[in-house]
Amino acid sequence: MAVDVCEDLPGLAYPLARREELAALAAAWPDAVLDVVADVRDPDAPADAVALARTEFGGLDAAVAAAAVMAGGTPLWQTTDTEWDALFDVGVRGVFNLARAAVPELLARPQPRSGRFVAIASAAAHKGLWHLSGHNAAKHAVVGLVRGLAGDLRGTRVTATAVSPGSTRTAMLQATADLYGLVDPGDFAQHQLTERLLEPEEVAAAVCWLCGPHSAAITGTVVHADGGFTA
Repeated sequence: MAVDVCEDLPGLAYPLARREELAALAAAWPDAVLDVVADVRDPDAPADAVALARTEFGGLDAAVAAAAVMAGGTPLWQTTDTEWDALFDVGVRGVFNLARAAVPELLARPQPRSGRFVAIASAAAHKGLWHLSGHNAAKHAVVGLVRGLAGDLRGTRVTATAVSPGSTRTAMLQATADLYGLVDPGDFAQHQLTERLLEPEEVAAAVCWLCGPHSAAITGTVVHADGGFTA
């Protein structure tokens, strides 16, 4: 199930993905991926997506909370309510809404179950970033949510983990560069030991591994797919 809101949101200075992009993503895996337009801020939307997964695929084995937005570029005391709400409603409440819908479905799988819940945090969850205090706060909240959820899942064989990417070649990184007045988002690479931007596929590989059978020992913690940003 590939889920996206496919519309622009208040408080953001950049456009979000469009319906055609979501459809193209799903089309790359015909008969294997369903594209669903839904807003994770609405608690009914993740619940409906989980119900559709149950109908179409017979159940749920893994859920990835990847929805997030970027806002900021000013000191914390100049952050607007609209920016703050966008960061937390999408990036934190969205994770909560998905967990509330998906975890019961993961627990409903037959024994021995091996469900996976993965949330995308950020290197910003582990160190302060200049003029991105709201983003820092939201991503710290994601890590705290995952740690608490993992404790609640104790002994169930369902795991909860976070992945914290570094600067990755995405539209969101371009939006971050715009907030800083940078022409080239590649300038962020200087903060990583790799001395290059990460590709989305590299971060996705870490997420996919966490969703698979070989990650059973990993729960309640963070995988730092950040190119050494937080080293």
